[in-house]
Amino acid sequence: MLRFFSILFYFILSSTLNAEIKDKIIKNLKNTENLDFKFEQNINGKIENGNCTIEYPKKIFCEYARSNNKVLVSNGKSLVIKTRTSYYRYPLEKTPLNLILDKNFLINKILNIEERIIDENLVNFTILEKDNEINIFFDKKTYELIGWQNKDIYQNFNITYLSSIRKNRVLSKNLFKIPSQN
Repeated sequence: MLRFFSILFYFILSSTLNAEIKDKIIKNLKNTENLDFKFEQNINGKIENGNCTIEYPKKIFCEYARSNNKVLVSNGKSLVIKTRTSYYRYPLEKTPLNLILDKNFLINKILNIEERIIDENLVNFTILEKDNEINIFFDKKTYELIGWQNKDIYQNFNITYLSSIRKNRVLSKNLFKIPSQN
């Protein structure tokens, strides 16, 4: 009988702690208007890195290091990837970033799905939406968004890891302006 109560107590304590973690992640997301960070991105084994700024909802600006002046920009409606030699423009709604950059969408999904604790350091939520499977990762101690995994518009497996995260900074109004094609 004592063993039964010990197991029951463990499950109650475990689910209470996980609920607290989920609540703190949601509170942190609600209090985040923007964030900038360094990133490392692995797309099918090709690793790139640089700096990004996200402004909710649905805006992102990334400069890639050591590349052909590559930038990725979303103004909330379109997503542009531009290098010295190429220019690609997509409707944001056709990309997984449309979901990743929408904090209200993330909050609503997190409220209704189970989290996984990975290596006692990461909290993972797997979101299934519109033929997309997106794994979102948060730091278990700071409750900060620290990365995601998804398949991109070309079905390439994409892992993005965030570091040196800063929140709620004053941003330039033109930061998310879509660059011209020339």
